[in-house]
Amino acid sequence: MFKLEEATILELQEAMEQGKITSKQLVQMYLERIEKYDSILNAITIINTNALKTAAKLDEERALQGPRGPLHGIPVIVKDNYDTYDMPTTAGSKSLEGSIPPDDAFQVEKLRAAGAVIIAKSNMAEFAFSPNETVSSIGGTTVNPYDIEKVPAGSSGGTAAAIAANFAAVGLGTDTGNSIRGPGAHTSLVGIRSTMGLTSRDGIVPIILSQDIGGPLARSVTDAAIILDAIAGYDPKDPITAKSIGNMPDSYLDTLDKNGLKEAKIGVLRQYFPNDKIDLEVKKLMEQAINDLQNNGAKIVDDFHIPDLEKLFENTNGPFTMKTDIKAYLDTLGPNAPVKSLDEIIASGKYHPSIEKGLKYGQNVKLPPEEDPDYYKSELNREIYRMAILKAMADQDVDVIVFPTWNYPPRKVGDLESPHGNNSYQMSPPTGFPALTVPMGFSYGNLPAGLQMVGRPFTEALLIKYAFAYEQATNHRRAPEL
Repeated sequence: MFKLEEATILELQEAMEQGKITSKQLVQMYLERIEKYDSILNAITIINTNALKTAAKLDEERALQGPRGPLHGIPVIVKDNYDTYDMPTTAGSKSLEGSIPPDDAFQVEKLRAAGAVIIAKSNMAEFAFSPNETVSSIGGTTVNPYDIEKVPAGSSGGTAAAIAANFAAVGLGTDTGNSIRGPGAHTSLVGIRSTMGLTSRDGIVPIILSQDIGGPLARSVTDAAIILDAIAGYDPKDPITAKSIGNMPDSYLDTLDKNGLKEAKIGVLRQYFPNDKIDLEVKKLMEQAINDLQNNGAKIVDDFHIPDLEKLFENTNGPFTMKTDIKAYLDTLGPNAPVKSLDEIIASGKYHPSIEKGLKYGQNVKLPPEEDPDYYKSELNREIYRMAILKAMADQDVDVIVFPTWNYPPRKVGDLESPHGNNSYQMSPPTGFPALTVPMGFSYGNLPAGLQMVGRPFTEALLIKYAFAYEQATNHRRAPEL
């Protein structure tokens, strides 16, 4: 019998190659899971009505020519802020309801070219505002498959809940401050926020373009690496991706090594989880993770320290550019755009009440003109911050920094008051450095926690190598009981 639950991309490929299952049958099985369980989780906003037809064509192509690669015929779910030419892209907002973009986001286009089947789009915190919960006027509230009274974090909580619940093989999320890694940690997944410039932002509804990054959410490091292989690289529509040239391996899969932690130099950043700001059960998991890294060959620098860390971070807050960024995105929709500006979004009243304050702040913020030196002051502070982190890593002989992705377990749905413990927004987003989260076990029996790893720019291969070795040694991932 073919077992769908927790099947990896490589296992699915093997089953298709051996004729045990077709891509069309696979899509059908995932759609049946969505139909059965999504009324509880509320993770999906729209099903792709062409998915079965696309899968059937890919089956024919496989029979005639063989597979294009590891993603041939593999069902994928993408967050509802990625442009898809065949489905609406709403960023979770009724103000964009029914908006069908003229083409795919670059990353979606790359996945389709690799043979992936986009089977559905997932709910998100509306316009990606909230790192804490996934609530939108389009999709309502998404809950955590491990405990439906808890949140999956935000803003990519729909993708995270869906992939954790085995609604598809893998998914795409986006991360401006936390939004891939937080949901990944909350749902026992691997999530990668790559170096700014490795992947294109073209066709992703922005909130702060200078920090927005799209990337994988997956049940294993291998699956996340397969997605990163497909989506990374230069896109003329996003000039920052020119930085990726010369900074990518032939394949991120080449670094997968069960003994990958041997001689790793890992710094434990206790500044992010002092004893009075971490749940005791999450702290136990973190201490165990440090032991596991060490027992598998890593040299641990504990306590790795960055001088003046909080002060340096506080100075990195750049201008909140949503007003100009979203206008530029809406312009790409052409005459069919349902709204043309942030002003019109607010005037429409078609959004969840929880984001009204954020929308109005974005509209009223006074952005200095780009020729004004003040416009670049935060970028100068970010460069000072980058240098401080790199210097600390060099001085203390560390190649990766680790800390809990969140210091507390998932909160109850509706709770925005108890400590959140979100560590994800403080280092990777303002610096553009790569970071990933990998499962590090469960607190209170069934509440997932994540271990975060941060590296120097364009060291995704190293992060994946270490995360894979840690994952293989610990095997913390387990499916939720739905």
